[in-house]
Amino acid sequence: MAEKKGLSTVDIAYIAVFAALLAACSWISVPTTIPFTLQTLGVCLTVGLLGGKRGTMAILLYLLLAAMGVPVLAGFTGGAGILLGETGGYMLGFLLTGLTMWLLEKLLGRRLWVQAIGMVLGLALCYLFGTLWYMAVYLRTGEPVGFWVAMSWCVFPFLLPDLVKVALALLLTERLRKYVR
Repeated sequence: MAEKKGLSTVDIAYIAVFAALLAACSWISVPTTIPFTLQTLGVCLTVGLLGGKRGTMAILLYLLLAAMGVPVLAGFTGGAGILLGETGGYMLGFLLTGLTMWLLEKLLGRRLWVQAIGMVLGLALCYLFGTLWYMAVYLRTGEPVGFWVAMSWCVFPFLLPDLVKVALALLLTERLRKYVR
C-alpha cells in the first residue's frame, strides 16, 4: 500500500512565497475605515495558482504571521489584536475562500469555471463571515449594528473592486499556471 506523501520542498517554498505575496498585496492600500487593499487579488491568485490545498496553507501561514505581530497587514501592521478586531473577520474569512476552492477542486477539478465559482463563492463566504464578525465585535462597544448596515459599511463599497480583482486573478491564473507546478 502506497504511503500518502506530505508536502514537498517545492510545495513549502510556494506556500511561503505566496504568503509573502499576500503581505505585499495588503501593503498596497488606500486608507479608509476598512482599508482598500489588493488582498482579495492576492487571495484569489494564491488559490488559483497553488490550488485549494496549498493556497489555503499559504493563507493560513499569512494569518499566523499576522497573529504573531509580523507587519504583514495593511499599513504594515500585525498582531492578534487586529485579527480579533472589527475587520479581522474579513481577513480570517480568507481561509473560507481557500477551503471553498479546495472542496470544489476535490469535487469538480481545477478547470477555469470551477476556479471562477470557487473564488466568487469563497469571497461571498468571506463577506458573510466578516460581516457577522464585525457585528459581534461592534456590539461589544455597546451599540448593535444591523446586518444590512454592516454590509453597507463593510461590503457594498468593495463589491465591484473585488469582482474586478477576481477577474484579474482568473486572467493571471490562466497566463501564469504553466510556471507554477
